Amino acid sequence: MSTTRQNGSLYTSIQHKIATIEFGHPASNSFPSELLERLAKELLSVGNNEDVSVIILKSEGEKAFCAGASFDELVAVSNLEEGKQFFSGFANVINAMRTCGKLIIGSVQGKTVGGGVGLAAACDYVLATESASIKLSEFTIGIGPFVIEPAVTRKIGVAGTAELTLDATNWKNAYWAKEKGLYARVFESQKELDEEVVFFSEKLASYNPEALVEMKKVLWQGTEGWNNLLAERAAVSGELVLSEFTKKALEKFKK
Repeated sequence: MSTTRQNGSLYTSIQHKIATIEFGHPASNSFPSELLERLAKELLSVGNNEDVSVIILKSEGEKAFCAGASFDELVAVSNLEEGKQFFSGFANVINAMRTCGKLIIGSVQGKTVGGGVGLAAACDYVLATESASIKLSEFTIGIGPFVIEPAVTRKIGVAGTAELTLDATNWKNAYWAKEKGLYARVFESQKELDEEVVFFSEKLASYNPEALVEMKKVLWQGTEGWNNLLAERAAVSGELVLSEFTKKALEKFKK
């Protein structure tokens, strides 16, 4: 059952050293700024919980995993400060995923666009279904996936990011994403996915928690400058969204 709340929903449950964070929004599990802020804070909070060894990140329903940031909010951006603030949403979530100190297992059950691809890329291990196609369509509206690019490139390399970004109108299927390294495993059904996410997470949570913490540090080595980098990228995107090209491209989406 998906949420009908316009600001979206965010729920966390903790069992057997595993924290499951589930987000939802009626618009294909997209993220308004308020929900991104809540998710960033929740990741850091759960990361500080000594009773948690592993985090599962998933979304509600059986269709889209995440449609990225709120399109309504994007269209409403009217100045540089608003633009930077808007694009900082996913920057803050990615940095929270990077620094929370706990390994994050992503459960991706459906199509993923824009910031949602960045969310998957910032997980430490991702399990997905055959329906979990991905697309970075930012070029089609005059911007680019600049904030999420470091996370995506870290997982699939420069060539993979170029292919995904430049071919902005086409979906890449789940097996393409697995081949490139974004997904670890792909399943035929959501039932199989859900079962494996639980099984894998329980196995991971049974390991030495200190070893898991140290492995998290190793996996993210070299990203220490991302607080500044992603803030700079948010500023670039905030400027581009005010360009004449993007304004015209967004005009047809205004209500």
